[in-house]
Amino acid sequence: MNVTKTGVPDVIIIEPRLFGDQRGFFLETYQFLRYAEHGVSRPFIQDNLSRSARGVLRGLHLQNPGAQGKLVTALRGRVLDVAVDVRVGSPDFGRHVAVELSEENRRQLWVPRGFAHGFVVLSETADFFYKCDDLYSPKDELSIRWNDPAIGIDWGVETPSLSAKDADAPLLADVKNLPVYGQV
Repeated sequence: MNVTKTGVPDVIIIEPRLFGDQRGFFLETYQFLRYAEHGVSRPFIQDNLSRSARGVLRGLHLQNPGAQGKLVTALRGRVLDVAVDVRVGSPDFGRHVAVELSEENRRQLWVPRGFAHGFVVLSETADFFYKCDDLYSPKDELSIRWNDPAIGIDWGVETPSLSAKDADAPLLADVKNLPVYGQV
């Protein structure tokens, strides 16, 4: 597999090795020892799958104190996937990584604990898969406004389709109970 470090430490892009021929292809989507070599070492205990239409934006979400690390990929279609460092005290606080994930490039993004996460669908539909290293905890869920100017994400979509929760999410500066750098 090929692993690319991003401009925000701890967030990595993973490109699994693809074996293909006239019959189709095979790839390992996760193998503990290989991923652990690159810092993805907690056991995964929950998998999630969402299907969304073009222009749907989900995020920015995180959990605290019940933080989750997420290994994400697009199984079908194309998305712009974003991870934002929201760990109070981090030298990269408020910085983000944006990467296209698609069924063609087979990339994965590792979104560490303490990062907000979101994606927007660029294709007609997309099936988006998450491997999570902790359980979903609604009482710990936090949301940050998708278009917060302090973060400055270029989603490539002017008027995305949002849930009511995401449309009403606060700016990062107004979110209470953010994770603390070095403690997640």
